[in-house]
Amino acid sequence: MAAASGAVRTSRFRALKTARPGAEAGPVVYWMFRDQRVRDNWALIHAVDQANRANVPVAVAFNLFDQFLGARARQLGFMLRGLKQLQRDIEETLNIPFFLFQGDAGETIPNFLEECGATLLVTDFTPLRQIRKCKELISSKVSDRVTIHEMDAHNVVPVWVASDKLEYSAKTFRGKINKLLPEYLIDFPTLELPNRRWDGSCQPIDWDDLIAHAISKGAEVPEVHWCIPGETAALEVLKGKENGFLTKRLKNYSTERNNPLKTHALSGLSPYLHFGQISAQRCALEAKRVRQLHPQAVDTFLEEMIVRRELADNYCFYQLHYDSLKGAWEWAKKSLLEHASDRREHVYTREQLEKAQTADPLWNASQLEMVHHGKMHGYMRMYWAKKILEWTKGPEEALEICIYLNDKYEIDGRDPSGYVGCMWSICGVHDQGWKERPVFGKIRYMNYAGCRRKFDVDGYISYVKRLVGDAKKRKRAEALLDERPQKQSCC
Repeated sequence: MAAASGAVRTSRFRALKTARPGAEAGPVVYWMFRDQRVRDNWALIHAVDQANRANVPVAVAFNLFDQFLGARARQLGFMLRGLKQLQRDIEETLNIPFFLFQGDAGETIPNFLEECGATLLVTDFTPLRQIRKCKELISSKVSDRVTIHEMDAHNVVPVWVASDKLEYSAKTFRGKINKLLPEYLIDFPTLELPNRRWDGSCQPIDWDDLIAHAISKGAEVPEVHWCIPGETAALEVLKGKENGFLTKRLKNYSTERNNPLKTHALSGLSPYLHFGQISAQRCALEAKRVRQLHPQAVDTFLEEMIVRRELADNYCFYQLHYDSLKGAWEWAKKSLLEHASDRREHVYTREQLEKAQTADPLWNASQLEMVHHGKMHGYMRMYWAKKILEWTKGPEEALEICIYLNDKYEIDGRDPSGYVGCMWSICGVHDQGWKERPVFGKIRYMNYAGCRRKFDVDGYISYVKRLVGDAKKRKRAEALLDERPQKQSCC
């Protein structure tokens, strides 16, 4: 069993920097990034626990990047509305101050630590290289009085515990994860109240102005209305009495989740998991509690929630080229390059693909679903990405376009699962070699006829047309509201 450090196992976090011996204890700061929640948050639990043990105050800091990895109104609006609720919850229920910074976290976070005299920085784990580089910069800038703990509160089993190497497939990874679940898939300890109040006050945050600015600046990709942001809404989607996944929709998950017309069978949790508004560990714990009712559905859900999600983090953590042809297995890279110059029946530009201007009505529907709905069905994502490989000049361009569109329009884009999904579809990551054919080489092939055999293609196209029509009507209605003359107040 892993040793414990207060309320949290030492194996769940790692020290990115250790203070010099004998340094006097100062405040604890939790730099929140990937796990934007109060409940079931190992990083917050650890920060408060360490502050109480040292009898020092604790604060939460969040740095708002400028359109991180191309995020637009769709993603930023969802995130900011969730953070607005989080600030209220954390300050009212825990009396922990919430500081919001904007700009380069490599500057804002070290400056804040210096100003408040903090000696412990707790931060979320992410395998994405932009944030990893930022943490390296922060570690080099802070004084030798500061210790930095990186906490994996996103995965059930911390990524460095699950495996110490890049895993080839789910088959090689599954046994390692399942062996560790009895130790790590456990209930969360109670989040204690801080013993010491924070000295001073933080600047008020004009959330409405921030949200309005983000929506205006990123208006090219507008917000969606099918998912309400925040922790409370996330828990409602998971186990709400009216339409919760575990309470009302779970039974058909294993049999209907791959049918693009059966969207009700899906959990709907991916936006909340991406922004950390709900813990994957909480989702897994609650699912286990109802396993007796629907064992096959729960087992399938846990495979996706734990094994597949955490395999994506493993890939991005141990493979720095997680969004490049350089990150493909050698057999796939060789095969793709050998067929890169094969003749294509169609070649489309990025602009044509973005506007869904292809000869394939099924592909066009999947692209429009993503653009207008913010979420493409998982089965269609595979077909969508593989057709991009088929219709572009080579695998490098295909992967670049695939990631660009995914990150721009998917509400859960810019995520390890998204990068691995693109890499699986185009570069064969976590897959095996298949029968060799033109363009694809040994990469798994999908086509229109195969989709027609699996589900009602015409029904899906009609479903997307309705989604697009509803989205356009809503956009026109919102535009009319914005154009209405404002009432003048009288004094």
